[in-house]
Amino acid sequence: MSDHQAPPIPAQPASPPRPGSLDPRELGFTPQRPVPWLAPLLLISTGLRTLLALLFGAYLDKRELQNSLPSEVTRQVGPDGDLWLDFVADLGDGFNATYSVAYLLSRPELTVDGHRLPRGQMLLMGGDQVYPTASGEAYENRCKGPYQAALPQAPVDGPRPVLYAVPGNHDWYDGLTAFLRLFAQSRASNIGGWRTPQSRSYFAVELPADWWLFGLDGQSGVYLDDPQLRYFEEAAKRLTPDSRVIIAVPEPSWVKAVDKPQEYDTLDFFIRTLIAPTGARVRLLLSGDLHHYARYRGPDRDLVTCGGGGAYLYPTHKLPKRIEVPPKDTLVRRASTSEPYALAGRYPEPSRSRRYGWGIFGRLPLRNPGFTTLLGGLHTLLMLAMAGVVAPRSEATAQRLFSIPLAIMLLVTVLGAVFFAKPPSASGKRHARNWILGLCHGFAHIGLAAAGTWIWLQFFFHAWPWPLPVVAAAVVYGPIAGLVSSQLTALYLLVAGSFGVNLNELFAGQGIEDAKCFLRLHIAADGTLTGYPVAVDRICRDWRADPEGAPDDAWLTPTQPLPFRLAEPPFTLR
Repeated sequence: MSDHQAPPIPAQPASPPRPGSLDPRELGFTPQRPVPWLAPLLLISTGLRTLLALLFGAYLDKRELQNSLPSEVTRQVGPDGDLWLDFVADLGDGFNATYSVAYLLSRPELTVDGHRLPRGQMLLMGGDQVYPTASGEAYENRCKGPYQAALPQAPVDGPRPVLYAVPGNHDWYDGLTAFLRLFAQSRASNIGGWRTPQSRSYFAVELPADWWLFGLDGQSGVYLDDPQLRYFEEAAKRLTPDSRVIIAVPEPSWVKAVDKPQEYDTLDFFIRTLIAPTGARVRLLLSGDLHHYARYRGPDRDLVTCGGGGAYLYPTHKLPKRIEVPPKDTLVRRASTSEPYALAGRYPEPSRSRRYGWGIFGRLPLRNPGFTTLLGGLHTLLMLAMAGVVAPRSEATAQRLFSIPLAIMLLVTVLGAVFFAKPPSASGKRHARNWILGLCHGFAHIGLAAAGTWIWLQFFFHAWPWPLPVVAAAVVYGPIAGLVSSQLTALYLLVAGSFGVNLNELFAGQGIEDAKCFLRLHIAADGTLTGYPVAVDRICRDWRADPEGAPDDAWLTPTQPLPFRLAEPPFTLR
């Protein structure tokens, strides 16, 4: 392992020509629409990839192979002995939201609530740099392209900023192949004006005033591999009792441990066995994964989730106001002593988060037409099965060629609703409520289908010669049933969300692009760390090209003001 004050900076790559429009052929990438998270094919594809990652993660794990890559500890210090560091996570979704945040990050300076905040000399991406699954094309269109457009090349009047990235679960869906190619390909690689000096999917960086940044790759929370542990063991030898450490992790295990205590075990093991023996203090934990801003303050450190880089909004009104870290009911025999942490700040505000939840009724069918079509198709089949029992037809042969037994349709409906509620394992604390709500959801759809069948039989369609009733059902009944059943599903999500069930689906189904955030940190030369969480209440949805701008100016600029403010007053750590 080697260490150096300032790694040799490669020559500035030639800047691509500035685009004169938003044509993908001029931009070099294709701006993407937000991911429709409840689209049937996407649900199936993402579910299969998640299953494969869980079943075969050890076989796809490329971290062991990284042992042959350089294992350097770099050092980042600003020209005045301080450092400005930006943190953004969950950023590779729709273009408008991702680029709104990238545009603000690339500005030379932001003035927010009376504070002048220079652009970060270091940008840390905290996981899930691409959605829904990792690939070279997806990274190009959803991550690299927007950030290159925001900062095409290094500033002409200052040092070139650097970029580090921690992989999240979506980065892992291809076994980390595309992530390593983009962020750890070589020392000369870059994303627009940001240089990417990391050589592995994890890193250690020495910061000013004996602050340190450790970026961990937890492979979707599974474990820390031996080469990674050896790398951090070597880096930890540089720590002293006066050192202060920032740890960036892919997910806020301190929050998830409220329901699943084992979620925090890996991070606790890392702190207890590698950091604590040196006498250094972990003062800040950083994470994305949950798409909002939340900060817990405890006796020894702050725990910050800041996943507002572009993905759909995740609610804040159900966050626990107090947590214990590590959780007392962990099964680890030598866990660290549990300490209380209080929720000190969050964005969006709880009242606004609740109001967003009510938007599910309008956004669910509009954002997810495929899901609405699927519901309409299932309800059409369920209605035909019920109608076949209540009012059997004389064309027995034709019926047998098409009809589906009612019992099968009822079973499919109930099981589909139960699986949609995603009952956790027996160790989860919400196992019973998931099952109860899932069953109620399924029976509600059966009740809706029975009412729809009764209404259908009041009309003349069912008396037409075969197969006209089926055609009429598909053309007339299906779209109406899809819209009505989507509202029933929206009502279920709103009710279930109040019990802490299907909260992710309640907001993923809406795909809320507004309410984004990132964190700007300043480490002063005297060792004081100040955090400025920047909130973007409304993103920009209309951009114009700037072909005459300077080489380091953003390619695209907003046509209307892009407002931003602090999500909470600045917080300090020493």
